[in-house]
Amino acid sequence: MANTLPNGLIPFGGDANCTLALCPLESSVLQYQPSIAGNGVVIGLFALSALVHIVQGWKWKTWDFAICIVIGCLDEIVGYIGRIMLHNDPFSFGAFLMQTRIVCITTGPVFFCSAIYVQLSRTIVHLDRSLSRFTPKLLVWTFIPVDILSLVLQATGGALSSVLDNPDIGVWTSMAGLILQVVTLLIFVSLFVDYVVRYIRQASLEPRLKIFLGFLFGSIILILVRCAYRIAELREGYDGELIHEEVSFMILESLMVLLAVFCLHVGHPGIAFGVKVKGSKDEKEMGSGGDIEDSREIPMNSWNAASA
Repeated sequence: MANTLPNGLIPFGGDANCTLALCPLESSVLQYQPSIAGNGVVIGLFALSALVHIVQGWKWKTWDFAICIVIGCLDEIVGYIGRIMLHNDPFSFGAFLMQTRIVCITTGPVFFCSAIYVQLSRTIVHLDRSLSRFTPKLLVWTFIPVDILSLVLQATGGALSSVLDNPDIGVWTSMAGLILQVVTLLIFVSLFVDYVVRYIRQASLEPRLKIFLGFLFGSIILILVRCAYRIAELREGYDGELIHEEVSFMILESLMVLLAVFCLHVGHPGIAFGVKVKGSKDEKEMGSGGDIEDSREIPMNSWNAASA
């Protein structure tokens, strides 16, 4: 990507003055015009998922889970609006900041990971906390802050890569955030798989819980695939091949994250555990604090009665 073109034309940055009428498309960062139809469909699906998660949160009173997911979906929607803006003006610096490689689409999955961490920890509380090598509260208050650090690194790196003369500093900062996210996910999954193995040695998993865990883990795998793609893309930098391929992006970024979010409609705490009563003991074990005294979970079915 050239920093300047003849006649004082600037293709990228806050001072960019290129337009499609003045500069070749190949001098833009993406080197293509993002598809309006494709990105419009992605926006619609994220909006649909956010709406369904709000309904599920209201039905089962799982607002912590719903809020994380909805924020992530809104983050993604803003990013894909930026991509549509780039269709008409591939040199728009503001649209580039909104879209994929900078803040919104890059950081959206971090909120989905936070929701997953909370729910996997809540599963330990709900089933048998004595089998866990670590307390659920410790898991939440360890992994959530690390997730926030990952979010800060990715957002900061994206911003730095857009404003510094040497974008490599920002690229490597974003990559550090993505790598931290992957490592955190892998450690968390390893701990939870260890817990599940210990649990099934003493009791069987009911069908409803098997489905819940299957879709929850499926969501994690999809996010890991997406992160691996983004790390490879960032490693190549703005002059690499992956950043210039829309098909790869739509499959390995857009599709993976969409599938992960929709998996969480089935891998949902309300489906697995029923309606959460305010002030439940589970909330206290999760470290919610506040004026929690005592309560219980209202089971959706008799399958989870043994965990009461």
